[in-house]
Amino acid sequence: MARLTQWIRREAQRVQKWKALDESFSVGEFCVQLLGWERARRCVVVRERLREGRNSVGRKLLDVPGYSFRLFVTSRSDVPEEIWRDYNRRADMENRIAELKHDLGADGFCLQEFFATQAAFQTVLLLFNLLSEFQRAAGLPVYREPATLRTQVFTCGAILGRAGRRLVLHLSQSWGGLKSRNPLIDKILRWEIPTSPKLDSAPVT
Repeated sequence: MARLTQWIRREAQRVQKWKALDESFSVGEFCVQLLGWERARRCVVVRERLREGRNSVGRKLLDVPGYSFRLFVTSRSDVPEEIWRDYNRRADMENRIAELKHDLGADGFCLQEFFATQAAFQTVLLLFNLLSEFQRAAGLPVYREPATLRTQVFTCGAILGRAGRRLVLHLSQSWGGLKSRNPLIDKILRWEIPTSPKLDSAPVT
């Protein structure tokens, strides 16, 4: 998506031709060459009508009551609605990148050797994929960020104590206890590793 500078806003205000997609969404477009750009670029504007009880993800790009706007800079030649739909499917990617950086430290290291840095980064990606598969295998109802998994599922405050002559580990009540974890553990124990049909062995005859 484009940064909403005053120059972008000014050009977007000049859009006169809007194509209605449905009763709530319309699309338009314009071309602009900003300072520092080698050539003019195509900009696609998505206009959404504000509705009661439904939050809009757009911004108040233009001073038009009752609407919010999103703007994409693209080099593609597709019709505006196809560009918007394609970028929409990838819009959540920025959140996953932020999770890699802030929750798993993907941008906080640089080793002396290139291949060592590459191995460390790929390990972080492997951990991210394992956490995603853990959520699927455990049947968690909604997606949880790595930091949320760490605080709500994995991390538990505990105190090592004694009961008579035995060592006892006292778990924090806020963790939920084993009763809340047993269903999760049972699902993981019954988890079947998914494999590609191409890797399935042929039946023995």
